[in-house]
Amino acid sequence: MSDLFKFKVSALNTKTILLEWSIEPTDLLLEHIIKFKSLIEKDTEIQQCIVGYKSILIELKNTIHSLFYWEEHFKKKQKKIKNTIIERNHWKIPVCYDLKYAPDLLNVSKEKNLDTGKVIKLHSDARYRVNFLGFLPGFLYLSGLDSRLYLKRKKKPLLNIPKGAVAIGGKQTGIYPNISPGGWHLIGNTPVNLFNPKKNPPCFAKPGDWISFEQIDSHTYSKIESEQQNGNYQLNKYD
Repeated sequence: MSDLFKFKVSALNTKTILLEWSIEPTDLLLEHIIKFKSLIEKDTEIQQCIVGYKSILIELKNTIHSLFYWEEHFKKKQKKIKNTIIERNHWKIPVCYDLKYAPDLLNVSKEKNLDTGKVIKLHSDARYRVNFLGFLPGFLYLSGLDSRLYLKRKKKPLLNIPKGAVAIGGKQTGIYPNISPGGWHLIGNTPVNLFNPKKNPPCFAKPGDWISFEQIDSHTYSKIESEQQNGNYQLNKYD
């Protein structure tokens, strides 16, 4: 394995190990980490693995007796990555960009010197990659935002961002799965439930998946919302 993917191993507590890569986050590194995770999480001694931008957090079932053992173990696993195949899904998420669902759209338009239609088109035309889930259960950190929409986070975060809010923060876009505080700019909303603790897995998407946004009107928004409440809505994905 190339030195490009050398990682650092450290123990965070008696049962938790952190693997960290020093290179900058890229699709290549993301692909490497996802394949690595798929290999090591099959080990019977590992409880769970959590992916970050440049890291994997590994929770063991038992106490760490030798960090050196685990470092060598992971190095051997990493050599098998090139033969690992991971299934990818490409999800289509409906988003309504009407102003009643997009309280910051006009400000984003003004800040970026683009009309609202252009902001919506740039946002909905892109294809995004799920880097990892975090901050909130089911919150997808998505890369692939058009650089013309890069925008610093708000100086004063909101305390109650609505469920389903589609937002821009820095070089990313994301969706708030539930009501929460946050400092991103709200440009739309999806009626789709992103997280359901009663399902396995509770979130429909996983790191490495693709996400596209489909613009819908408020009538369609209400229709999907009603279908979800009745248990009749099925999230679409591309073949």
